[in-house]
Amino acid sequence: MKFLLDTHTHTIVSGHAYNTLYEMIQQAADIGLKLIGITEHAPAMPGTCGEFYFQNLRAIDRQYLHDKFGIEVLLGAELNIIDYNGGVDLGAQGIKCLDVVIASMHLPCLKSGTRQENTQAAIVALQNPDIDILGHPDDGRYPMEYEPIVRAAKQYGKLLEVNNSSLQPNGYRMNAKENYKIMLEYCKKYEQPIVVNSDAHFVTAVGNHQYAEQLLKEVQFPEQLVVNNSVEQFYTYTRKGKKNQ
Repeated sequence: MKFLLDTHTHTIVSGHAYNTLYEMIQQAADIGLKLIGITEHAPAMPGTCGEFYFQNLRAIDRQYLHDKFGIEVLLGAELNIIDYNGGVDLGAQGIKCLDVVIASMHLPCLKSGTRQENTQAAIVALQNPDIDILGHPDDGRYPMEYEPIVRAAKQYGKLLEVNNSSLQPNGYRMNAKENYKIMLEYCKKYEQPIVVNSDAHFVTAVGNHQYAEQLLKEVQFPEQLVVNNSVEQFYTYTRKGKKNQ
């Protein structure tokens, strides 16, 4: 399976990651990726940047980054889902400056609710036209029903993430592998595409999808439903790609 892109990574700007923008992009280029997404944590995450950081992303010359490193660079955010109605923690002025938008649940930003409440939060986030990807929907600390989430992703043209960091032996999310097995079976049933991401917080994790790849092989997941093998296909699910259609 070809992995040409990694669209969920963090730099020192996120507050608990350890490399610069240039270092992360250089690593992606060095290992042969065609596209990297830098998706900093949005403001509700302790220690990350404020909203003005995202508003000012318009100042960064994406073409310069492409020419310097030889790969596509998307600058985005990992928004925090902050309530059971799918609310997120970045305003319209910040969101409009992003190339790609992930929305995820994190314990510092959202207390886990009932299975119904957590499922509702995910589904309403998927309905949000500003969101492209539901990030790491795998954490057993947020119990959810996967069939309605997969159906919502299909209905609204969004991607579901398989997060390599969640699957690491020292990962802190609960029952990620077991939960992904359930989700992926529904993705197969409804022909719902996924994106595999590293969620890298250190440079050596960029493009490392080994645990996710093992899982996909184990469940015999169809390669045609993994958008990592085509930059063009991935773009069709992003804000930037939709703007250019």
